[in-house]
Amino acid sequence: MAFNETVFVTGFPGFIAGRLVRRLAAEGARFILLVHPLFLATAAEELAQIAGESRVDPDNFRVVEGDITKPELGLSTSDLERARKETTTIFHLAAIYDLAVDCDVASHVNVEGTLNVSLFAKSIENLRRYHYISTCYVAGKREGLIMESELHHDAGFRNHYEETKYAAELEVEALKSELPVTIHRPAVVCGDSRTGETAKYDGIYYLIHYLRRWPTALTLLNIGNHRVRLNLVPIDFVIEAMVALAKDERAIGATVQIADPAPLTTKQLFDEISKTLSGRRSAFTIPARIVERSLMLPFSPALTGLPHCAVPYFFLEQTHDSTQARKLLEPHGIRCPRFPDYVGALINFVAEHPKL
Repeated sequence: MAFNETVFVTGFPGFIAGRLVRRLAAEGARFILLVHPLFLATAAEELAQIAGESRVDPDNFRVVEGDITKPELGLSTSDLERARKETTTIFHLAAIYDLAVDCDVASHVNVEGTLNVSLFAKSIENLRRYHYISTCYVAGKREGLIMESELHHDAGFRNHYEETKYAAELEVEALKSELPVTIHRPAVVCGDSRTGETAKYDGIYYLIHYLRRWPTALTLLNIGNHRVRLNLVPIDFVIEAMVALAKDERAIGATVQIADPAPLTTKQLFDEISKTLSGRRSAFTIPARIVERSLMLPFSPALTGLPHCAVPYFFLEQTHDSTQARKLLEPHGIRCPRFPDYVGALINFVAEHPKL
């Protein structure tokens, strides 16, 4: 089914936004891409590549210079008027994704920026869908099973990234009564399940880099544990899910957690990486309390490559329900791949690209 929409996208040429544009272009979409002045040159290069690969008319892509943190998105009067008339779908991806981000910066971009995009959405003449890209980690310090229907809580947050994405989602959630909103909450996004391609080494890559240093020695001692599950989703699954939901009117008004319905424990993840690197599983599992204390020592990041701000995610007893997402995606034949089936692709990409 062709996607005959004019899509206003924020966050281009970021990795997820770039992959989304490439995928929707193949479906026949037209684009208005809001690009920050600092990224105009990179955006032009990315678009040339997308147009060439997909054999799509370059006129289907229009870049407008702007900034989500400014009133009316920093658009010129003519660009703003045209965008309001032509846009039928919005994908708002622009955000500061940094676990150590300063509170003021995170609030300015993630909260104020989203408020500005929402004001723009309200002004569109023929808006069919407003897609907001949130995160499963708006759940903050909550523990246990997190449902897609749940948002409000007072459990607190580990960092300003989580806190400001939560505040932004609250604002978008409130719009569901007046706009055709879909909220997407991806879990921890990793590389492509087929090629391993990624743009950033965080999340599971801390563990991959750690084990690649001395695979014959480090793989023997498992630093994961059997109580915590790290929910990983490869980028290709995330994009396919977003595209399917964009075409499916059943997703209007929904909040979906784009998550693995059967995530592995950190102990299992360690063993799958170990098995791929060294051909064997670990021989002994270090108690979780010892590992966590060790990782928070002042000199630990220099030795392990894992920054202190990322340590809590490997000890977070939190599970993300994806019942609604699976109900919507199964008719489209879209399922999250199993980590053991694509861990090799992730490791091979890291080996070929040690630094990004």
